Amino acid sequence: MLRETRHEKLLSILGEEGVLPIGEIATRLGISEATARRDLTELGRAGRLTRVYGGAVAAPTEDEERPFGEVAVDDLADKEAVARAAAELIADGDVLLLDIGTTTLQLAKLLRGRPVTVVTSNLAVYDELRDDPQVTLILLGGQVRANYRSLVGFLTESNLRQLRVGRLFLGASGVLPDGSVLDSTHVEVPVKRAMLGATREVVLLATAGKFPGDTGLARICGPERIDTLITNKTSDPATLAVFREADVEVVTV
Repeated sequence: MLRETRHEKLLSILGEEGVLPIGEIATRLGISEATARRDLTELGRAGRLTRVYGGAVAAPTEDEERPFGEVAVDDLADKEAVARAAAELIADGDVLLLDIGTTTLQLAKLLRGRPVTVVTSNLAVYDELRDDPQVTLILLGGQVRANYRSLVGFLTESNLRQLRVGRLFLGASGVLPDGSVLDSTHVEVPVKRAMLGATREVVLLATAGKFPGDTGLARICGPERIDTLITNKTSDPATLAVFREADVEVVTV
């Protein structure tokens, strides 16, 4: 079977069945596991699938991803409550890094009129703060993901390597029971990891709907990388206990 034909068949199988382990992929295609791993690596680099532990899953296309405007109104009261608690951590003069996401947008709305510096790859945050004379706004470069109003890619990651900020407000698609922080879009994960490397303190903003974490595919980090978790009082108590055991300050609102 030609490599291109094999790649298309592999993507078709993943699209129909979701996550598959490497051994199953090799069996389905009649190839060795070593060849299957090489195929997964090539397709992952091309952005056509997402590697997960022990296997892979087809990468969602932008058409399959819910638009930012739709996601923004989900659980809005929970997001606003989390954002208010996050804003209380911020002092005038702070330098902040705001991740993509709809909860960080709610936080940005609370920063209007405050003398802070905001670094972001979130175009919704940029639109919210760009006309505020009190806020020093730094927009990271990169490829525009119009559907989710974010900037991604090697330019974004390179920009982040030049920075060192005081505090990152991190978003997530889900949180697993073991405290793993997940994202559902493979192109966002390297940016989030670069953000972790550019900050001294990490505050995870995760509403109750992000637990138990079945909406994410790729792992961003574990609880040991989080300093503070801000979430709702209805979030899964067992998962919150895992964060507390990892010496994370847990704030429930």
